[in-house]
Amino acid sequence: MAIFITSESKILVQGMTGAEGTKHTRRMVASGTNVVAGVTPGKGGQEVDGIPVFNNVGEAMAATGADVSVVFVPPKFAKAAVIEAIDAQIPLCVVITEGIPVHDTAVFFQYSQNSGKTRLVGPNCPGLISPGLSNAGIIPGDITQKGRIGLVSKSGTLTYQMMFELRDLGFSSCVGIGGDPIIGTTHIDCLAAFEADSETDVIVMIGEIGGDAEERAAAFIKDHVSKPVIGYVAGFTAPEGKTMGHAGAIVSGSSGTAAAKKDALESVGVRVGKTPSEAARLVREVLASR
Repeated sequence: MAIFITSESKILVQGMTGAEGTKHTRRMVASGTNVVAGVTPGKGGQEVDGIPVFNNVGEAMAATGADVSVVFVPPKFAKAAVIEAIDAQIPLCVVITEGIPVHDTAVFFQYSQNSGKTRLVGPNCPGLISPGLSNAGIIPGDITQKGRIGLVSKSGTLTYQMMFELRDLGFSSCVGIGGDPIIGTTHIDCLAAFEADSETDVIVMIGEIGGDAEERAAAFIKDHVSKPVIGYVAGFTAPEGKTMGHAGAIVSGSSGTAAAKKDALESVGVRVGKTPSEAARLVREVLASR
């Protein structure tokens, strides 16, 4: 088991013929991912390392059975690319692109909600990986192994750090949800999926200052999560009153401090580390006691 992507996932890459798309497609393939197609309008019929390129997502899905799209399309064209994927009813669309205007994200987020057929991850995220099974995005495939820890994180670099800190124990799935003000899949979505996953024993949740996503996640954990959850909130050393961090933290201001989020999580039984290494140590303690 894993959440959202498995060994059966068939990946298509929107923007595969661009420099970033080609580079990360090769990295995904090297880590064992089944990349079956690329999509670039006007370049249908070409190939990248033997992987066929199609003009649109619908054609690619019909020809290959692809069920996951990873978007490496520049910000200016990202909205159209995501809407195309939603129109094709692809089950999962992972939007790696950063710098997408918030208004554009709002449009395609609502479009996906209205459709009810496509789960969005991102934008401005590293994607997700189920180690040893599939890797959709830019997460390095060689820094951890398959295990029984589930990870959901707003931060790409902290995703990688936590994966590396606990590399000897391994992960069922790691999901980087992105730090923009509007994102598709949330902490709560991942918490629910990990709670239902029989091969996840403990959940790690990484948040950051700004907004109230972590407080809402705490309320969800209280009512719906029985597995142990370990938390880390980036921004404990941020000067009070300063707006810092990802776009979500900047837009939301300093209303959601790290200390307030820590309190909310601890009030529902989540153990919170003040550093990523401390959070990793808490995970080890939980697993050793099971």
